[in-house]
Amino acid sequence: MPQVIRPHATTSLLATDGKPHPLPDTLMVATLVLGALSFISSMFHNLHLLSSWSGLIGILTGAYGQFISATTRERFLLIIGLGLSGVGFYLGMAHGGLFRGVLG
Repeated sequence: MPQVIRPHATTSLLATDGKPHPLPDTLMVATLVLGALSFISSMFHNLHLLSSWSGLIGILTGAYGQFISATTRERFLLIIGLGLSGVGFYLGMAHGGLFRGVLG
């Protein structure tokens, strides 16, 4: 019996595999939120503690999310969050770092 090849219902690059992925999705959202927070707060010199710490945590959650991600959608949005977290982290480090003003 010949096999019938059916086209996929969605042909989007960001399409999911139809299975739930609660942990990677949670890490993806957390990385995006931390990345946006870090990036926006890095534009203000006096918020270097917020931008550097949220950027560092965003980088760590994004890296672990990349390690366990299952779909292209998760990987794509994790990379965006990682980029925002990285820029915010480095600008926060340039403005004063993780501990400046707290530990002396």
